[in-house]
Amino acid sequence: MIWASVDLSARKMKLLSRIVTPVMMLSLAGCVMGPDMQAPETPLPGHFANGGKESNGDVTTTAWWTAFSDTRLNRFVGDGLSKNLSVLQALEAIEQARQAVVTAGAGSLPSIAGSAANTVSRTTGAFNPTAIKDTSSGTLSASWLLDLFGQYRRAKESANASLDASYASADVARLTLVSDVATYYINARYYQELLSIARQNLKSRQETLSLTQAQLAAGAASKLDVVQSEGLVNATLADIPGLETSFRQTVHHISTLLGEPAATFVADMQKGGPQPVARDRVKAGIPADLIRNRPDIRKAERTLAAAVANIGVAESKLYPSLELSGSITPSYVASAASGNVLTWSFGPTLTLPIFDGGALRANVKSSQAAARAAYLAWKATVLTGVEETENALVAYSRDRATVSALRAEVKNYQDALELSTANYKNGASSLLDVLDAQRSVATAQQSLAAAIRQTALDYVSLNVAIGGGYAVGKTGE
Repeated sequence: MIWASVDLSARKMKLLSRIVTPVMMLSLAGCVMGPDMQAPETPLPGHFANGGKESNGDVTTTAWWTAFSDTRLNRFVGDGLSKNLSVLQALEAIEQARQAVVTAGAGSLPSIAGSAANTVSRTTGAFNPTAIKDTSSGTLSASWLLDLFGQYRRAKESANASLDASYASADVARLTLVSDVATYYINARYYQELLSIARQNLKSRQETLSLTQAQLAAGAASKLDVVQSEGLVNATLADIPGLETSFRQTVHHISTLLGEPAATFVADMQKGGPQPVARDRVKAGIPADLIRNRPDIRKAERTLAAAVANIGVAESKLYPSLELSGSITPSYVASAASGNVLTWSFGPTLTLPIFDGGALRANVKSSQAAARAAYLAWKATVLTGVEETENALVAYSRDRATVSALRAEVKNYQDALELSTANYKNGASSLLDVLDAQRSVATAQQSLAAAIRQTALDYVSLNVAIGGGYAVGKTGE
C-alpha cells in the first residue's frame, strides 16, 4: 500500500486551510460511510402448528420450573444462576466488550501526551576547564484525527453491537444453565425411580424363588423352575449397580453446573423424591415472539448489526483522513552559557490512499460478505428456534396420553401378576406364567418411568425453546 502523507510549509498550509479545509468540512461534516442497520426480516407463520394464535408476551422472567413443585430443584436453579462458571465467564466477556466500546470511540477524540527529561553532562580537557551542563526539557503534544467519513463512529457502532451480543450471550448461558440443571435433575430422579422399581421387583422375584424352592422340596416343582427363578433374581441384581452409577454420575454433573463439589449433592439427592411432573400447560405464543424472547436470536441480530457497521469502517478507509497535531517543547540549559529555548509546532496532516493493490476495496467487499453471512446466520437461528418450538409442542401435547396409557398398562400387568402368583400357589398355573408376569410388570413400570421423564424433558425443552426463564433474578450488569 502507498500512502501520500503531505506536510506543508506554513505559507502553503495557510492557503490550504483557507481554501480546501473549509470546503471539506462543509461538504463532509456528518458524512458517515456504509449502510445503516435495519431490523432484519424473514417470513414467519402466524402461529405454530400445535399452538395458539395469541402472543405470550415476555416469558423471560417466568420461572417455569416451579411448576414441578420441587423445592430442591428450585434451589438448584437459583444457585446455578448465581454460581455457574459458564455464566460467570459470560459476564466477564461483557466487561471486555464494554472496554472495547471505549477503545473504539477513543480514536475520534483528541489525544494529549506529555514528557519530561533532565540531562547532566560534564566536559573536561586541557583547553576546557571542567564544565557541567544541566539540560531540562519537556514536551506537550496534542493530536486530533478528524473523523470526516465516520470511521470511528462506525467502529463504535460495531463495538456497541458486539456489547449487546455479549449481553445476549450471557442470557444464552443462563438459559442453557436452567435447561441443564432441570434436565439432569429429571434424569437423576428417573434413575432413582428405576432403582426403586428394580428393588421392588427383586423382592418379588426373591419371594417367587423362595416359593419355588419350597415347592421343589414338596415335589411340586422341578429343579429347572428353581434355576429359572434364580436367573431372574440375578438379572435384577445385575441391573442395580449400573443404575446406581448412572444416578451418581448425573448428580455429579449437577454439582458441576452449580460450581460446587459433588459429595454433599449425592447425600442430599439420595434422600429421594418423586419424578418431577409439571402441573401446568405451556403457552407457546406465536413464532414472532421468539425474535424478542430467545437470546440466541437477539445475539445473532446484534452480531449482524456489528457486521453492518464494519462495512462503514472499511468504506471510510477509501477516503482521505485529516489530522490536526501540534507540540510545545520548552527547554532550559544550566551551563556557562545558560538560556531558555521554546519550540512549538502546529499544523494539519492530510493522508491520501493512492495505491494499495486493491486491498481496501477487497476489505469492503469482505465486510459486505460478512454482513450477508451474518444475516443468513440470523435467519437460520430464527428458523431453528421455530423448529425446536414446533418439535417440543408436538411432543409435549402427546406425552400425557402416553403416560395415561402406560399407567393403565402397569395396573393391568400387576393384576395379572397377582392372579398368576395365586394360581401358581394353588397349582393351577406354571412358574413360567409367574415369571412372564413379573417381566411384564417390570417392563411396564420402566416404560412408565421413561414416559414420565420424557414428559418432563419435553416440558423443559418447550420452555427453553420459547426463551423462558433466563431473566429470573437477573441483576443489573
